[in-house]
Amino acid sequence: MLSIDAYRDIFLSHLKQEVIVRDPENLYQPIDYILNLGGKRLRPVLTLMTADLFGRKHQEAMKAAMAIEIFHNFSLVHDDIMDDAPLRRGKQTVHEKWDLNTGILSGDAMLIVAYQFFEHYPAETFKELAKLFSKTAIEVCEGQQYDVDFEARDDVQIDQYLKMITFKTAVLVGAAMKMGAIVAKASPEDANAIYDFGLNLGIAFQLMDDYLDCFGDPETFGKQLGGDIIENKKTFLYLKTLENLPSAQAMQLHHLFSITPEDTSDKIQAVKELMVSSGAAQQTQKEIESYTHKALQILEGMTIEASKKAILKDFAIALMNREI
Repeated sequence: MLSIDAYRDIFLSHLKQEVIVRDPENLYQPIDYILNLGGKRLRPVLTLMTADLFGRKHQEAMKAAMAIEIFHNFSLVHDDIMDDAPLRRGKQTVHEKWDLNTGILSGDAMLIVAYQFFEHYPAETFKELAKLFSKTAIEVCEGQQYDVDFEARDDVQIDQYLKMITFKTAVLVGAAMKMGAIVAKASPEDANAIYDFGLNLGIAFQLMDDYLDCFGDPETFGKQLGGDIIENKKTFLYLKTLENLPSAQAMQLHHLFSITPEDTSDKIQAVKELMVSSGAAQQTQKEIESYTHKALQILEGMTIEASKKAILKDFAIALMNREI
């Protein structure tokens, strides 16, 4: 097996070869644009890594990795439209750079292109990949709808939030790994286990994103800190804070999440202080550790070489301790 950076470099090299702008340019240029905005490339890397994990060459999983990455970016294009977001990774979003109709249509095309990558596999592998992909895609849409619904609700519970991030984020991480296992013709037991490993890792990953949004290092995080607070997002961190606070301070937090002042710095600072004093910040870190531990327990029970387990274990711990 290779290093994470090596898998990422291999994937990026292939991505540049695969994505070719053709007519009509206004359909395909936005696809090329979003795919080249950067990002961690976590999901395709996991697909390639998993194929190697189960004894096949990672190159055999490249088409599946492409499908995962294009689908992920399709979801970002449409999420940005729904959020009316002007920037993605510090650059203009697709609908801002072109227009709303282009964003919708190019996003739709990306979903179809993602499916087309499975056509490179034998019939039985194609069937398994497409079935998993369809299940995952509809779950991601369900997760996005939960996220939209939660914006208008004041009664969101922690278990509901965890279900939302499981569908919106974690299932795609699990699917990325299971696709590598399917291409490698791993046993159904191993394929399901690696899916569960990825699912728990995906939940930990999103909880860490929530945490870093408030308490990350502004030099390394890559975007403005406190964005979730400014947007009044009901994250795990917020919900845990609300759960822990006495009624008077809970009312104060509710008030802070009902206003959008011109200068948001005081609001961000006040909310962060409540998150820390209530113990929610520390509990969120414990929750991240818990889901990472669940993933590692699943890994420990799998019938793969100890050296390969060690690579995935190091990867999981690095995600838990990341600063970006």
